[in-house]
Amino acid sequence: MTDVNLSDTSTWLPLDGLAPGFDASKAELSDALDGRTFTVVDERGTRITHTFGPGTVSWKYEPGAGDDTAAAEDTDDCEVIEVAEDLFYAQFHHRYLPNEAVTLILDLASGHALSVISILGQAEPGKTAVQMVFAPGTIEGIETRGEAPAPTEELIGRRVLWVYSSIHAYEHVYLSPHWYTWQCLAGPEQGLADTDANTVWKVRPGIYVFTWREKVIPCGSVTIADHRDQKAIRSHGVLFGWDESGTTPTHFTFGAHGRLLSNTVHPVEYDPARALER
Repeated sequence: MTDVNLSDTSTWLPLDGLAPGFDASKAELSDALDGRTFTVVDERGTRITHTFGPGTVSWKYEPGAGDDTAAAEDTDDCEVIEVAEDLFYAQFHHRYLPNEAVTLILDLASGHALSVISILGQAEPGKTAVQMVFAPGTIEGIETRGEAPAPTEELIGRRVLWVYSSIHAYEHVYLSPHWYTWQCLAGPEQGLADTDANTVWKVRPGIYVFTWREKVIPCGSVTIADHRDQKAIRSHGVLFGWDESGTTPTHFTFGAHGRLLSNTVHPVEYDPARALER
C-alpha cells in the first residue's frame, strides 16, 4: 500500500477533478415550472421576476430602496427539482456574471421564497473563496402562510451518512451554527476530512437549506435536504468554485441519499448553539 500524506492539502483534488460521477444520485429534473412566472419580493422592495422555460430561466432584477445592486435581466440555463409537493429547488449560473450562481427555493404552498447567491472570489485570511448572501422573500400573488425561511440550529449534533454514487460516500457532523466536519468514506477523496464553515436555514418542518464554504478547495455548496425520514434522507445541491487552474468557474449539480447515524445531545451548559451567548 502506498503511503499517502492525508495532511498535505496541496495534493487534494481540485473541484473539477471531483465532478466525474459525483452526480449519479441527482434527482430527475422537473418541468412543472415551465411556462410559469414568479416574482419574488424581499424586505427592501427588490423585485426579481423569473420566467421558466425548458431548461432555462429568464429573470429581471429591479432593485428596491436601499438596494444598490444594478438593475439587470438575462436568460440562464437552469435546473429545477421538486423537493416535496409544491416545493422547488432551482439552480442557475449567470452567463453575464460567471462568478455568481443563484439557488432559488420556491414554496408555492406557503408563498415563501429563499434566494442564496454564491459569489466566487479569492480566498483571504479569514475569508473563504466563496461567499454567500441569503435573501428571504415572498412570492407575489400567493398568500403567505406558516413560518418564513430562517436560520436554524436544528441540525446541530446530527451525524449523517451521505451516498452520492456507487463510489462516493461522505459523513457530515453538524457541530455548531458556524462549523461542520466532513469525512470522505469512499471515493477519490477517501480518508480526507476537514472542518468548514456552514450556514443552515429551515424552509419547512424537517427540510433545510444546508450550505458550506471550503477553505482548502476554493468552492462552496448550497443544498436542500429533506430530513423528515431519518432513515431515508434526500438532498439536492450544487458545487461552485474554481477549476484546477484557478481561473475558470466550475458549477455542477448533484444529489445524495442519506441516513442519520447518530445524534449528540449536549448538556445545556455546553450546548454549541448557546456558545456565543456565554
